[in-house]
Amino acid sequence: MAARSTYDEAQVIEQLRDPITARTAFGKVIEHYSSTLYWQIRRLVFNHDDANDVLQNTFIKAWTSIDHFRGDARLSTWLYKIAINESITFINKQKALNHVSIDDDDSFLVNQLASDEYFDGDDAQLKLQRAIATLPEKQRIVFNLRYYDEMKYEDMSEVLGTSVGALKASYHHALKKIESFFQDND
Repeated sequence: MAARSTYDEAQVIEQLRDPITARTAFGKVIEHYSSTLYWQIRRLVFNHDDANDVLQNTFIKAWTSIDHFRGDARLSTWLYKIAINESITFINKQKALNHVSIDDDDSFLVNQLASDEYFDGDDAQLKLQRAIATLPEKQRIVFNLRYYDEMKYEDMSEVLGTSVGALKASYHHALKKIESFFQDND
């Protein structure tokens, strides 16, 4: 049985900067971050196949932009930013295709989730996803990062370019809205 290789971000970044080792290093990035990014995207777009498409677009954008990665932030932070932006772009395209106003919530996506053969949640999980879909985009992203990924506010601040105080307020408001959704839809 082959030993599982360890991921050393500093080493991978160094390899990414070298044209000879860049492809192999990016393969390590994909292997290391695919699952985490998939679930972050999936919680925003709800559908398995759509999440896979957005994940692929995320890695394509990262690969074509790797020369612009300055190393000011961690690679994971940079990838999260790309994944969230790609997810938002996807959702806005879906809204346009479904003739939904950009200002409306994204509950139309939850309908796709309920029919997704890869969704294995129960009624409570589906109800939670419906509640999350009613949140404004920024609150939904903050809620997902904090609740599911248990991301620290400081890390979220790097990813989203928002102050820690504003993120805490967004999360608090999101919790209140979700709580209200459950009370109103009991």
